[in-house]
Amino acid sequence: MSNLRDIPAPGGVLYKDVKRHALQALADGEWKPGEAIPSEKKLVERFGVSIGTLRKAIDELVAENLLIRHQGRGTFVATHRRDDHFFRFFKVAHLDGHRGYPTVELESFRKIKADKSVCTLLGLEAGARAFQLTNVLSLDERPVMIDDIVLPERLFAGLTEAQLRGRPNTLYNFYQEAFGVNVIQTEERLRSVLATEREQALLGVEPGAPLMRIHRVAFSYHRQPVEWRVSTLNTEEHEFIVSQMPKEES
Repeated sequence: MSNLRDIPAPGGVLYKDVKRHALQALADGEWKPGEAIPSEKKLVERFGVSIGTLRKAIDELVAENLLIRHQGRGTFVATHRRDDHFFRFFKVAHLDGHRGYPTVELESFRKIKADKSVCTLLGLEAGARAFQLTNVLSLDERPVMIDDIVLPERLFAGLTEAQLRGRPNTLYNFYQEAFGVNVIQTEERLRSVLATEREQALLGVEPGAPLMRIHRVAFSYHRQPVEWRVSTLNTEEHEFIVSQMPKEES
């Protein structure tokens, strides 16, 4: 990685260049999830910038939950474990505000040829192969949400049903550990729908009951789309929490 001259760019955004280089180190797997990044001294030497410029770039990556500072230990690459990172992406809460970890049942898994709309959303070539899976998520032993998920085969080569059923942690943690795919940002669109026979069977609701449909594209570094997800939520006793996350710089 080439050094950066510590001279303010127009608008004073030299630190953005440092941030882009750091993001590339994350995307390339040079800085791995759960591991400490190099010390400030080494990064200052590597990028050829001042300590203030470096810290401003690192501050933004920490604010975006890509890095985590541990007092007295250093700065580490974030992981998708059972902590705040999980609740960044699982946004369902009981109407009283309580948030818990769902139990997940894999309903179906198959390989498909992605249709035109999915190829567009995931940046795939026409007719690209993909994996399609359906999970039913329950809270307090009651089904509350259906997740229909499509994953590009080129990013998840060799994915099996057995892996999905046997994974020990969250789905995004599984992506990270098994395939080196790091979800750092999502974009979602919400709409209200009425329950179909399928949703009646999987969620135990009445036909025509009001539900919420959430369309999500999940992105890795440099806004690379890695997952298309359609979630259907029973809002009788649960709600979807919307929060605005900062976007990665291009």
